[in-house]
Amino acid sequence: MHRHGYKGRKFGRETDQRLALTRGLMCSLIKYQSITTTLAKAKEIRRGTEKLITLAKKGGLANRRLIIARLNDIEVADLLMDVIAPQVKRDSGYLKIEHAGFRRGDNSEMGTISFVDDINLDAKKETK
Repeated sequence: MHRHGYKGRKFGRETDQRLALTRGLMCSLIKYQSITTTLAKAKEIRRGTEKLITLAKKGGLANRRLIIARLNDIEVADLLMDVIAPQVKRDSGYLKIEHAGFRRGDNSEMGTISFVDDINLDAKKETK
């Protein structure tokens, strides 16, 4: 038996738990600009987050609603659309993953995922 056509990692979780985990990690990444998690989780959320950033760069009400539906957090979606997306100057490759050693308890490989460009979160507050 082969594994062709199966995308994504399962993380040993059921579907609803896995979706909640990835949504939470993506929201934290957007809100705090950088998070440290296991390397496999960082690689997995990079896929989804870069797609959301591309949608946010295109703009529009339909894309805003898609982002809200995928994140389940209106505040984070607004932050992504109104503050982060206008500051991103590249077409792709918005995120970088750096190795952060090994976790002490189970020796799991850790990674820090963050934005490549510097993002100023106070940009929206200054315009108001």
